[in-house]
Amino acid sequence: MYVDLLIALSLFILGFLYASVGHGGASGYLAIFSLSGIASFVYKPLVLLLNIIVSFFAFIQFKKAGYFKWKLIWPFLITSIPFAFLGAKFPIKGEIYNVLLGIALVFPILRLLQISPAEKQETKEINFVGALITGAFLGFAAGLLNIGGGIFLSPALILMGWANAKESAAASAFFILCNSIAGLISIKSQSFFVSEYAYLWFFAATLGGLAGAYFGSNLYKQKTVRYVLASVMSIACAKLLFF
Repeated sequence: MYVDLLIALSLFILGFLYASVGHGGASGYLAIFSLSGIASFVYKPLVLLLNIIVSFFAFIQFKKAGYFKWKLIWPFLITSIPFAFLGAKFPIKGEIYNVLLGIALVFPILRLLQISPAEKQETKEINFVGALITGAFLGFAAGLLNIGGGIFLSPALILMGWANAKESAAASAFFILCNSIAGLISIKSQSFFVSEYAYLWFFAATLGGLAGAYFGSNLYKQKTVRYVLASVMSIACAKLLFF
């Protein structure tokens, strides 16, 4: 029971932090479950469900704050949604999944440590063909790894000069929402609440996401906590890749 309460507290904190930067938190949830030794069949559908709810909260708050731009995200969605559905049809198990997930965790760690592309002073129009190709790649990776793909999209938008930090957060939240729904539909036969504690985990992450989305869209800063979270995820990343 103690471990399950600790997981719930961790999910609350992760939901808060990820939603505050427009992310659903799937990579963080996966890291916590991995460190806790929870079987993948228990948490995979639940992670996608949490991703949908937390990213929805983030999207609503950033949209209300005026940061969401439809023209910034729709080209990516054309290809990312079907490819996320397709990627979820190819579940990866065992060591290969651990290695791929461990590599994927490097991206949010870099984001949390703010070792990411510098924000451009001026943004430029999206390259439509480039967005289609990027969306397909990120969508398939999202479905394959059971995440929403926002950890890849955010730095890409900033690196290419297509969006500033707040705009990329809003776009990523909607991107994660759509891809997670596609992935969840693809594995709809699996149960969300296999564990007796899954409901506790669900509500903890949901409450954290709701709070984080509100504070994040209003210039909330948590530099110190970002470093702590990055440290925890680094341990999970090392565990997946090397142990």
